Amino acid sequence: MGFFDNLKKTVTDALGSAGNSQGSNTVKEITFADIPTTLEGMKALPYADLKDPFAVAAMCVCALCIFPTDQDTSVAMLNFLKGPAPISAYDISFIKDRFRDNKDYKPRSYFKGATPQNNYMPSSPYTIAVTENPYSRDNFKDGYLVLYLQSGGSDSLRPITLRTKPSTGEWFVFSDTFYGLLADIRIPTAQDPWA
Repeated sequence: MGFFDNLKKTVTDALGSAGNSQGSNTVKEITFADIPTTLEGMKALPYADLKDPFAVAAMCVCALCIFPTDQDTSVAMLNFLKGPAPISAYDISFIKDRFRDNKDYKPRSYFKGATPQNNYMPSSPYTIAVTENPYSRDNFKDGYLVLYLQSGGSDSLRPITLRTKPSTGEWFVFSDTFYGLLADIRIPTAQDPWA
């Protein structure tokens, strides 16, 4: 056995034991036949009872997809998903800023098949993989759950924080969610002068 073989085995053993000590991730795929373009359309989704936090996270992405073309409808959808704590003027301003310079592709990037090479155009049916990791429930006793979404333009998962309303069992998007979901990602190849 050569030097690199020993090194490779040591690294593999270390990674394996580290992975086992942290537990495993739970990934749930949420699929949409089409992206709702109205609040009524969102409320008609099978996930609209807001009982599944994974689905609420995915619906938040759908609402953000609408923002560049119909801000009022997007805000109405986000208010529905935020429940008793409506979206603030600061959050609206933040979202507007994140879409500046033709960056409407950011929320589309969370759908399967959306990559920089295809201008972040997802494949149909529209599916979002939502991940819970071993640390997602660190503040669960206080009613919070942090889930993660993979953007086709980022190497790391992006967090989305949800909060439950114990009296109804519903899950709602928490206020800091937009910061992670709308962070910069690789620009589409068509817009990249270095591509």
